[in-house]
Amino acid sequence: QVQLVESGGGLVQPGGSLRLPCAVSGSSLSIYVMGWYRQAPGKQRELVAGITGGGVTNYADSVKGRFTISRDNAKNTVYLQMNSLQPEDTAAYYCNADRGVFRYWGQGTQVTVST
Repeated sequence: QVQLVESGGGLVQPGGSLRLPCAVSGSSLSIYVMGWYRQAPGKQRELVAGITGGGVTNYADSVKGRFTISRDNAKNTVYLQMNSLQPEDTAAYYCNADRGVFRYWGQGTQVTVST
């Protein structure tokens, strides 16, 4: 059974940084396209960043230049480095593993950007 566990969320001031790890168990990370999504209250879940098995990345326009997604296949972990955080980045962040027919989600970790 594939499980994804996010961590690293919390309260941070505007301009601050956080790094979110997502640990994958039950399967090799290398066979999945990995993504980070977020969902703010009253809004739809949106893709923040994605990374293919070959390391090709894509980002939402709102986070380009501030967020970086990376993967460590040896550790079976994907990371989201978030810099220059703003209040509008406040949301629950979810890790996703995608292999076409099979998609898996973590339970989410809350990020709150506030003074």
